[in-house]
Order: sequence, then structure tokens, then C-alpha cells
Amino acid sequence: MLIMRLKKKIFYGFTATCVVVLGAVRHIWPEVMGQSAECEPSVECVQEEADEVAPPGPQTGALESSPSGLPAGVSYDKKPHRIVGVLGSYAQHFPDLQDVHIVAARRWGVSPIADRAEAERRKDELVYVGCSPYYSVDAAMSTSVPYLVPRAAELLQTIGHNFFDSLYVKGVPLHRIMLTSALRTEQDVKKLRLRNGNATEQSCHRFGTTVDITYVRFEPVCPPGDDRRTVRDDTLKYVLSEVLRDLRQAGRCYVKYERKQSCFHITTR
Repeated sequence: MLIMRLKKKIFYGFTATCVVVLGAVRHIWPEVMGQSAECEPSVECVQEEADEVAPPGPQTGALESSPSGLPAGVSYDKKPHRIVGVLGSYAQHFPDLQDVHIVAARRWGVSPIADRAEAERRKDELVYVGCSPYYSVDAAMSTSVPYLVPRAAELLQTIGHNFFDSLYVKGVPLHRIMLTSALRTEQDVKKLRLRNGNATEQSCHRFGTTVDITYVRFEPVCPPGDDRRTVRDDTLKYVLSEVLRDLRQAGRCYVKYERKQSCFHITTR
């Protein structure tokens, strides 16, 4: 009986010793058990493997344009902003007449320029506005030249930039505003008065402070091969009117709504 008990104690002791040794071997040399020391088969390891094979999200590749004109994958907090326009008539919101325009033009502008030759000589007083990513110049603009005083050039750039901004947040395909008139020389004014009886001899355009932006024509910003939906000019006019209303209320400009000329007549202030 004593011998059997002794054998059992030896057996249990040997077994316990083997378990301890095997555990130590597994911890020190895990490759013996066919496992990696860097990643055991745990939840974290499975997640890492899933991350490696997961397809790239929309942020990792080049942005593609959607039919709305916005980059693919771009989303808003809720939904695109509504297009409201100005409440009431345009004449009510843009009532600034010649008397206030001319005062601002004389304050901020250059002295009137006789003709195109003199305009070339005085370009150091003016900024060329014939090229911009935010607006286009009417190809038919023949009674003025694309020059403005720096203050007015900055205002024009701001109008175009804010128009882009507003189209973007409203989910409308991008369009450029179109400049139809800028600086007019005295010679330009005389020619214009011969065919347009409403043209005034004391035009604010003579001072390089005033622009006309049409509200019936806009230039779409559409990369080659991009299939974008058509936008009505009235919709773009609503957005432009919001931009001009905000700038006018901020004291940046005077604005008159020209019905016959189909444009907004704008002078820096």
C-alpha cells in the first residue's frame, strides 16, 4: 500500500513538471506550436487582417464628379441649402440709382480716360480683369475694356468666388458669372450713346469702379466628358441675387437692377 501511494505521488509530480515545462516552451518558442509570436488568433488579430484586405474608401482615391456637379462622396450635414433668391422684387432689393453710384465712382475711381490709347498709358492705375477662374468676360464686349481700379477688381473677384461657394452648398453645378461691361473711355461712352439713348454721358464706368454682370447668361464649369445636369438661368439668377444682396448689405457695393440691359449694375464702395 505504501509503495502504491509513493508511485502515485511520483506520477503526479512528474505530470505537473511536464505541464510547467511545456507551458514555458510554448511561451518562449511559440513557433514550436505553429503560432506567430506577433499575432495570436485573437479578436485584434482578426480585425487587423480584415483592415488589410478591406477596399479603400472614397477618401483614398481621386475625387470624381457626380451629375450634380459636386465631387463624388461629398455630403452635407443634412441636405443642400435651399435656393430662395431675394424676397420681393429685384428693384426693391437693388434700388441704388445713378446719384449714389456716381458719388462712389468719383471717390474711388480714376479720372476719366479719353480713349483706348490713353487707357494703355495709364494701366499702372488699373488692374486687368480679362481672365479669372471665377468669372468670364463677354466676347461681345466692345464698348468697354477689361480694366478696373484695384478696389473694384477685388469686388468682382469676391462676387465670382461667393457665387461659386453658394452654388456648391446648394448642390448646383458650378457656373461662372459673365462680365458684360467694365471701364469705358470717353470715346466708348460717345459711341454707346449713338445707339443707346438710355446711356448717360456721366457714366460711372468711366472711373473704373463699375461693372455690369448679366443675369441671363452664365458659363458652365464642365470638364470634358463630364455629364452634368442642365441648370436654368433663372435658378442661377436667384443664387446671384442672394450673393449681391449680401455684399450690398455688408456695405461693399451699390447695385441697380437693370431690366432693359438684363444685368446687375454694380459699383464698389
